[in-house]
Amino acid sequence: MAPLVSTATNIGRRRMRGIKRVNLIIGAIIVACLVATALLSLVWTPLPPAKMQIIHKLQPPFGFGLLGTDQFGRDVLSMLMVGCWNSLSTAVVAVAIGGTLGTIAGLAAAAFRGIFETLLMRVCDVIFALPPILSAMMLGAFLGGGRLTAIAAIATFLIPVFARIALASALQAWSRDYVLAARALGNTRLAISLRHVLPNIMSQLIVQVTIQLGLAVLTEAGLSFLGLGLAPPAPSWGRMLADAQTFLGLAPWLAILPGLAIALAVLGFNMLGDGLRDLLDPREASR
Repeated sequence: MAPLVSTATNIGRRRMRGIKRVNLIIGAIIVACLVATALLSLVWTPLPPAKMQIIHKLQPPFGFGLLGTDQFGRDVLSMLMVGCWNSLSTAVVAVAIGGTLGTIAGLAAAAFRGIFETLLMRVCDVIFALPPILSAMMLGAFLGGGRLTAIAAIATFLIPVFARIALASALQAWSRDYVLAARALGNTRLAISLRHVLPNIMSQLIVQVTIQLGLAVLTEAGLSFLGLGLAPPAPSWGRMLADAQTFLGLAPWLAILPGLAIALAVLGFNMLGDGLRDLLDPREASR
């Protein structure tokens, strides 16, 4: 009976690893297509995204342009392409800022422990109590709406996310033999953190960056939907959804297309992150 159970378990593990490999491939393809679309929009779009042609307003897909036009006669495909760049660039900058600051804080807390670690955890709890949308509304009162507000709100929320992950991973690394040997050789805590701890927690951080990029795209769309994201006339998937509310019955594609773009971006980053977790984490790969 035991060999049968073991065989079944091994088959299940192989199937799970196969599924995760498929997730990695599909997620990588989706993200690559999004990045390619965003970069292409910098040099070419079918029409200028801000160009209004009232005579062609609310044209259905393939009626005028590949994906139709909005209430002002603007080409929807061009707006989606430029909106892809705006959403991805905002998400990347926000995750880069939040991830860098959070990782530094987590590494420092793991290195010095004590009051610093306790203080960091309490600050994280406070920030987690304020969701990104509320943070953006508070920042908007001081900064006004725009890309800066969206980046600041998303980055502020991501700092404790990366701080906790970096702290938990770094604490495990500090108990490893290679770190104990480095301490015995007289290396400073800063040198140990940069030379030994950080390289050994990079896999966890990379996976988290990928996942948080999808959440950042979703958050940016929500902020733009509320008018706290990119200022007009810069196209944004979230604001395209907001503008489409009035025309749901007359022109449903105006809401469906940006909604699909947001869902595809979040799905792609999540699948890529799940696949990378299995690829970079040997504990996951052995299960």
